[in-house]
Parts: sequence; structure tokens; C-alpha cells
Amino acid sequence: MAGSVNKVILVGNLGKDPVVRHTQDGRPIVSFGLATSESWRDKSSGERKEKTEWHNVVIFNENLAKIAEQYLKKGSTVYIEGSLQTRKYTNKEGVEASTTEIVLQNYSGTLTMLGGKPSGGDSAGGSYGGDEFGSSSPMDRPRAAAKPASFNRDLDDEVPF
Repeated sequence: MAGSVNKVILVGNLGKDPVVRHTQDGRPIVSFGLATSESWRDKSSGERKEKTEWHNVVIFNENLAKIAEQYLKKGSTVYIEGSLQTRKYTNKEGVEASTTEIVLQNYSGTLTMLGGKPSGGDSAGGSYGGDEFGSSSPMDRPRAAAKPASFNRDLDDEVPF
């Protein structure tokens, strides 16, 4: 269907350390539960209420999987962009079941670590995406090297900042 979009954006906290599995050809697959919460004050009682939703996240992007494996821990705050996918499987009891997951594929997923420093002492807040530059947004990509001085084109539409 032309014109359809399947994109999920979430900011939340990991409920457990990520689980890393490997395909038969050695590529990593990382999965974790992500909690998103909303809170409000009940108008009738004035009591503060909170609702938490849990989301299953699966990373098939090899670079993002390595970052998640190395830096994400239980409680880490992350921003993710991926697509919603539902798959069927047979559980341990032999019953067919289905699950819906947020999937970060190659070239179509983003993972940004938010919050303070992780326990390893490395700085957090890195943004990682699905292309060779480490980010899926053109605005986040490194700028190309400056043109040689012989490039003599006057641009009237330069932005002053």
C-alpha cells in the first residue's frame, strides 16, 4: 500500500539487562523490555497515579546490537525509533502464540542513550542509527570536508548561524 508508515518512537527505561543471542552465522540479536510511564493527578481524590506500559524491543542491526550489548543495563534510559512487527511462534507447551515487538532493522532504526554516565565511566548520551555514519538522521551525520579554496561559487542563501 503506497503512502503507509510503520514507525514507532519511544523513550523509556530498560526493565532488565539486554539479552544477546546470535544467529547461525554469528550476527547478534539483542532484545529487552522497555518501560514507558505516564502519570497524572486524579481530579476527584487529588491522588497521583501512574501507568506503565511494557514494550518488547528487538535489535537486528549489527552496529546497534553491539552498542546495546556493551552499554545498556537495567534502568538505562533510551530513545528508540523502529517499526512495529507481530510474529507467530510456538511456545514451550507447543501452543501457537504471537507477540508484537518494536524492531530496529538495518538502516531503519535509531538508538540514543539518554541520562547520566553508565557505571563503566564512559559518557552516555550517544546516538546510534542504522547507517554507516552511526546515525539515521542526515542532520546527525558528520559534515563533509570543506571544499578546496578554488571552489569559487558565491551562495546568497547562507544561513547566518
